[in-house]
Amino acid sequence: MRNNSNNKNCENNDDNDNQTKTEEQLDQADLIEKNGEVVSQNAKHLIHCLTVIGQVEGHYILPPQNKTTKYEHIMPALVAIEQDRSIEGLVIILNTVGGDVEAGLAIAELIAGMKTPTVSIVLGGGHSIGVPLAVSAKKSFIVPSATMTIHPVRMSGTILGVPQTLSYFDKMQDRIVSFVTRNSQITPERFRELMMNTGELTMDMGTVIDGETAVKEGLIDSLGGLSDAIEALYELIETGEQRYPDNEEESRK
Repeated sequence: MRNNSNNKNCENNDDNDNQTKTEEQLDQADLIEKNGEVVSQNAKHLIHCLTVIGQVEGHYILPPQNKTTKYEHIMPALVAIEQDRSIEGLVIILNTVGGDVEAGLAIAELIAGMKTPTVSIVLGGGHSIGVPLAVSAKKSFIVPSATMTIHPVRMSGTILGVPQTLSYFDKMQDRIVSFVTRNSQITPERFRELMMNTGELTMDMGTVIDGETAVKEGLIDSLGGLSDAIEALYELIETGEQRYPDNEEESRK
């Protein structure tokens, strides 16, 4: 009788474990589907993967056929990652055409202000406001086939034809130039030169650069793929200081 009861207990435990694993897998799949996020559990270090794809959606809802990254999902996720003691690093995968300037810049500022080790990798494209997002991480990578479009600030909707409108555009552009040059090796003069180029795009101003050129210009740190980005993130984790010192004396140091 005891053996039977023990066997039943073991079976119940196995069923509970399987149920827990199934629930975790469903939660993980749900997280990927809704927010484009995943936490790597069985790895050398516990890292969080965040994707910015399609168009960055800001204050206005885009048409349902558009592939979007919603800033109201990304911003609280970044706060949660920064607070979570178990997450050791963050990798940001970018393939974006740009989008809402203020929303994109807000996300970039949040990433730049994190103590959690961060690495970004541009795949496909990191256009427009995707440029500040790419350089916001502590180390940035780009694959050779990826491209980045650097162009002046654009705005849709009703625009007043008054000097104040031009002043507003100029100030917003200054914010973007300041952020990008502060978080990369490119100079403000060179970045503005690429932004105001009129000889490359047929019906627009700006410059399209590939992965190798982005590194040469000092915009992106390194040319490399996923394994290079993960390896760099591990290095940042292992050589970085503790995010949460064990006591107040270490915190003061």
